[in-house]
Formats: sequence, C-alpha cells, structure tokens
Amino acid sequence: MCRYATTMPSKGSRTTNGGRRAEYAAATRQAIHDAARELFVTKGYFATTVDDIATAARVAPASVYAVVGGKQGLLNSIIEARTTAPDVEETYARITGHDDADELLRFITHATRVRFENAQALMRVVTDTAPHEPATAQALRSAYASLRTGLNLTARRLAELKALRDGVDTESATDTLWFYLCNQAYFTLTGENHWSLDKAEEWLLESLRTALLDPAIR
Repeated sequence: MCRYATTMPSKGSRTTNGGRRAEYAAATRQAIHDAARELFVTKGYFATTVDDIATAARVAPASVYAVVGGKQGLLNSIIEARTTAPDVEETYARITGHDDADELLRFITHATRVRFENAQALMRVVTDTAPHEPATAQALRSAYASLRTGLNLTARRLAELKALRDGVDTESATDTLWFYLCNQAYFTLTGENHWSLDKAEEWLLESLRTALLDPAIR
C-alpha cells in the first residue's frame, strides 16, 4: 500500500498542476488573440491564414482550431472578450453614478472616443468583413450591442436627472447618442473629414448638449 501511495500526486499537487494548465491555456488564448488581431489589421482578414496566426503566436495550427475554432471564430472571440472585459462594467457603473447631466455627457463622449481610438483599426476590419463572413457579422453585432447598452444607460440616467429637453424620451435619446457616438460617426469625422480626435470629441459633445439637454440646464 505504501508503495502505491508514494506514486499518487497529492491534492495540493493536483491543484497546482490544474492551475498551471489553466494559466497556460489562458496565455495561449491571449497569444492567439494578439497575433490574429495584429495580422487582421496589417494583412486583412481574408489574406490571413491559420498558419500565419499560429506562427505569430508561436503555437501549432491545431491549437488555433482547438482554442478558438479556427479563423472563422477569432474575430467574434476577440470582440466578445473586449465587450465582457472588467472595465466595461466599470463604465456602466460610472454612468449610473453621475449626478450632473453635462458631466455625464462629457464622460460618455470621452469614453466612446477612447474606445474608438483603441480599436479603430480592428473595427474597420470587422465592418469591411462582416458582409462576407457570418461569424464576423456576429462579432459586429456583439460590439454594437455592448455600445448601445452603455448609451441606453446614459439616456436613462439623463431622464432620471430630468435633464432631457422637451419631446426627447429615453428611446429617442438613445438613438441620438448612437447617431453621434457610434464608430461610424468617428470614422466619418476623423477619416472623411480628416478631423483630429480632439476636435471630433469637442464637436460631438457640443452637438449632444444641443440635441439632448434642456436649455435651462445647459
């Protein structure tokens, strides 16, 4: 009995090994995400192969399929990982915690500017690829849903603060926020108009003040 007992891993050893496996799996997944994101931006979605991603991530091609289901699932996985990141819930909490309507508009405008600034190259790939790739279309819908949730929370908080101008309800305020703060608005202002992000942010904030806020509190 003693001979067999000495060959069995302890409970602590099993826990440690399991923890190491989980850490390795997470690191592998992140490496694949990072490699795919860089390649999609630099080479384009359709020009990037699974072998390219595997080489850049320093993993076997089989790992790309095992971890994320191949290239078809990668964009969706990358976007979903971003929309469920801890800072998203933190942003939602900050929206509902604002007691000043103007400061809330300033906050959400800046938050969407930073979101766009950090992901604009990838989102261009997503929007260009979505019409041709169902998985990418799903990724785009996930990104839109995450942004719209934050904008709807903003509209509801403005209504709670009784800050909306006459004739503007929560639904129309959400639509207005979407019109001014969606990715396409930033693409138009910075790409087609060649504005700086600072200029775009300032203009969007002033436009939202005019469109949404009761003149008595502006």
